[in-house]
Amino acid sequence: MLRTLWTAKTGMNANQDKLDAISNNLANSSTLGYKKLEVGFKDLLSESLDALGNPLNNKDSIIGTGTKTSEWYRDNSQGMLQETLLSTDLSIDGVGYFKIITEDGNELYTRDGAFAIDANGRLVDNRGYKVEINYLNGFSENNVTFNKNNFMVDKKGQIFLKNGDTFNHVGEIPLYTAVGDRAFVSVGENLYSPAPGVQVNRSTDFEMLQGMLEGSNVDMATEFADMILTQRAFQLSSRGITTADEMWGMINNMRR
Repeated sequence: MLRTLWTAKTGMNANQDKLDAISNNLANSSTLGYKKLEVGFKDLLSESLDALGNPLNNKDSIIGTGTKTSEWYRDNSQGMLQETLLSTDLSIDGVGYFKIITEDGNELYTRDGAFAIDANGRLVDNRGYKVEINYLNGFSENNVTFNKNNFMVDKKGQIFLKNGDTFNHVGEIPLYTAVGDRAFVSVGENLYSPAPGVQVNRSTDFEMLQGMLEGSNVDMATEFADMILTQRAFQLSSRGITTADEMWGMINNMRR
């Protein structure tokens, strides 16, 4: 009877984790560049023992001990692109993350390209953190000043600064990626940090689109369908605990 309780408990815990992931996805369905969370399920130890704990000769008779969830991972599929026509808005169609440099020099990453120009003429995110730009020789953030009308970004992330009727190539906005769905860890505010031991590399498989933003890749219909299925699975596991408790009560009454 205890095994029934333990097995049902693992099912409830696993489905609660799944519900937490779905809730997080629904809450961030309108967050720019958000990549939805996924949760996998794994079987716990299976045994071929009889009620007294003795090995069975028939190895096809297997008793499971429940389930658990795998580590949460992100679905890095492309989000829907939205046209804004703002020169400071940049979207990524493909693989990669913008690098953001915080005030204390930490390097973080994001898919949210809703940028702005600060008082010093630098390209920054909505928190005021600087967007990394690799300048060509002779150019730097000390002698390049952006405004909403004087720069252009091509599909490879190359930045051109307006000079009269022409545009001068002054640098590029690099994108970065890493191998694996668990390579980047959320640190809040739609920013990510590489997981310990992960090597971050330059990305080349992308197109950068100016005047557009990437929405989240959360599909509301899919999330609600998954939520209903997960709730039913949770209820089934809780019913297992209730049934075991009722059977235990019947046995105790019979002993009296």
